Amino acid sequence: MTLRSKLLLAQAPLAAVLLILGLVSARSIAFLGANAQLVLKDNYRSVLAADRMQGAAERLDEAALLQGLGRSAATRPVAELRDRFEAELRVQEGNVTEPGEAELTRELRQRWTAYQAALERLRAAPAAARVNVYVEAAQPALLALRQTVGEIREVNQEAMVRKSEWAQRQAERTNQLVIGLTLGVLLLGVFAAASLTARLLRPLSVLSQSARRIGEGDLEARARVEGKDEIAQLAREFNTMADKLGQYRRSSLGELLQAQQASQAAIDSLPDPVVVLAAGGGLLNVNTAGEDLLRISSGGADPLAGLEPAVREVVDRVHAHVVSGKGAYVPRGFEESVRTESKDGPRYLLPRATPLYSEQGAVVGATLVLQDVTRLMRFDELKNDLVATVAHEFRTPLTSLRMAIHLLAEDVVGPLTEKQADLVLAARQDCERLQTIVDDLLDLSRIQAGRIELKRSAVSVGPLLAEAAAGVRAAAEAGRLALVAESPEPDPSVDGDPERLQLVLSNLLANAVRHTPPEGRIGVSAERRGGVVRFEVSDTGEGIPREYQERIFEKFFQVPGGRPGGVGLGLYISREIVLAHGGEMGLESEPGKGSRFWFTVPLVKASAPA
Repeated sequence: MTLRSKLLLAQAPLAAVLLILGLVSARSIAFLGANAQLVLKDNYRSVLAADRMQGAAERLDEAALLQGLGRSAATRPVAELRDRFEAELRVQEGNVTEPGEAELTRELRQRWTAYQAALERLRAAPAAARVNVYVEAAQPALLALRQTVGEIREVNQEAMVRKSEWAQRQAERTNQLVIGLTLGVLLLGVFAAASLTARLLRPLSVLSQSARRIGEGDLEARARVEGKDEIAQLAREFNTMADKLGQYRRSSLGELLQAQQASQAAIDSLPDPVVVLAAGGGLLNVNTAGEDLLRISSGGADPLAGLEPAVREVVDRVHAHVVSGKGAYVPRGFEESVRTESKDGPRYLLPRATPLYSEQGAVVGATLVLQDVTRLMRFDELKNDLVATVAHEFRTPLTSLRMAIHLLAEDVVGPLTEKQADLVLAARQDCERLQTIVDDLLDLSRIQAGRIELKRSAVSVGPLLAEAAAGVRAAAEAGRLALVAESPEPDPSVDGDPERLQLVLSNLLANAVRHTPPEGRIGVSAERRGGVVRFEVSDTGEGIPREYQERIFEKFFQVPGGRPGGVGLGLYISREIVLAHGGEMGLESEPGKGSRFWFTVPLVKASAPA
């Protein structure tokens, strides 16, 4: 049996209910119609005949009265009245339906015969005796005749009332029967339809349970459905699909899927949030840590809507960096970490990102790893506090040591031999270098504490460049280097701290002198570009390898194999000072051809172009 036949069979009880209700209703209507016809046909005919006989009798009485008074009456109307009464009497005789009506009809026939005889006596009597005959014979016979006709009418009228009441009671019983039968048959039909429907849907339930088990990973589940209908055919196709899935899992593709699931499990096991975004910004994947810590949901129109504004800004910025083709994103330091709140307190996340490439080599997405550096930042803070404390503690004895060496070098306590003077000079240079390191460490502690204080004013660029070049000119000449300072014309003014800007230029020039071989060239210049002035310090030294250019501005970083110098804080401090001025700092370098460091400082508003 097909599914369509089963569905029709499930609706058959309801159709049977409708058919039975229709038959019962038709029978009830027919029954009530027949009763109404019985009341109107039988009794109404008798009542109508009685009324007509009553009328004919009254007309005959009028004719008899005229004859009794000696007036002539028309023979033809009297004969017509007799025939009419006779015809109605025969109708009554043929329509006897009620108990006692037959006796009254026979009595009516007798009284009609007596009344006719009285009318013959009246017609045959002499004119002087007709009144007496009318009073003594015709009138009493007429009264008896009318009485009998009235009794027949009353019998039929009472029967009509009685049958009407019976029909009403019958209609009420029929109505109750129809209502009871309707409820019973309806309940029976609903029960039968529900039973057939449940039986019909049972294979679908088996199929649904098997599908759920397969969805949960049980590929051994099968839908056992007997029959030849469409559901049984679907179950067979479903079992075939399950067999194919089992084969697929056991094949190399299945192994690949399991490897992908293992990779996903490995990603989920990482304690740091991992977010995979498409090139358009859509969420491709996220691990468990990302869902819990960042409140990212894989459903909804915007899965990243639950991110805190600061975290969302970092994610968008890093994603834009990667998909724009700039390569992987590597943070410069802990200062790029972003703070987020968690159930365990504030957490600091450091973003990293790598691009996802298509088979054609195009960037189709980015993988972001938000490394939890909360503990590292705390350790870094402890280290910075230690460095600041040591720097402060070094400052006082170092000042005393510098003063003592200065006094010795100036022969204040007595003359020195040539060898002693050389030793004092070397000690003095090392003290100055140590003082520079201490100053850098103190500046570092201020920067990390967010206490960079800028004493802004309008600073002329030309004198600034000249003073910076003068500070390293002696060292350049000692190293046989050409130092060129180019001031812009006309000389603009920048909005900055002259002492801090001088420190930035001095650091850049000192690095250039240190890393440029003899006979090289060092240049310092400035150029007005829009609302800023771009400062540049270039050299013809050994350059910086590309793999280290991204890290050159990190604190304590020194290029491996480079010439010894400071502790790796000069460029970091210089960049922080530039950023505090609202500018930018960058590097252009090629190994073997030198380097060019640049930074920008905003112009004084009065001199900035509109």
